[in-house]
Amino acid sequence: MNGAFLAGLVAGYGVAIPVGAIAILILGLSARTSFRVGAAAALAVATADGLYAAAAVLGGASLAGIIAPVAGPLRVVAAVVLLGLAAHGLWRTWSAHRSRRTPTAPVGRGLSTPGRAYAALLGLTLLNPMTVLYFSALVLGRRDTADADPGAAALFVAGVFLASASWQLLVAGGGTMVGRALTGPRGRLITGLVSSALIAALAVVALLPG
Repeated sequence: MNGAFLAGLVAGYGVAIPVGAIAILILGLSARTSFRVGAAAALAVATADGLYAAAAVLGGASLAGIIAPVAGPLRVVAAVVLLGLAAHGLWRTWSAHRSRRTPTAPVGRGLSTPGRAYAALLGLTLLNPMTVLYFSALVLGRRDTADADPGAAALFVAGVFLASASWQLLVAGGGTMVGRALTGPRGRLITGLVSSALIAALAVVALLPG
């Protein structure tokens, strides 16, 4: 049970830490309006991550009996996918750092209330297909989350939500000064490297017997 929760925490931070357009929008909303609006946007992102994690867990649980005979090869496939995502994230981070590009943030007009900010950020985050691929590969690569135990599944999803929410709320509460530090070239490089390392570590875990 505790292993599923910790796996959720690591997975949540792995998907939440990279600073891109969504994080910049949350920072901008907090700076231009209030922490309440920024916090609503942050919780919307965490909600989307939790929904994707739940969908992956439910799908993995329903397929557990079917995939049991090929569980070993599937764990290898899941590890390869996770390593591919880590490599892709590392390549994007290094390319952006070399070219000094700044991620383009969606315009935050009209998001001056917590309700509007929550709805808008939830929709924007749900449009990211890489999140579904990430969680699906992770769930299939772990026995403690790809089984039919509802308790472990709930703890995994809770871990994902809490990790994502804590990071996004930190971003929202950081304000303009911290926002500049995180979204500058050095900040994007560090957060990208940390995220890629977390995802690569999850790939190694997927290959371990357990």
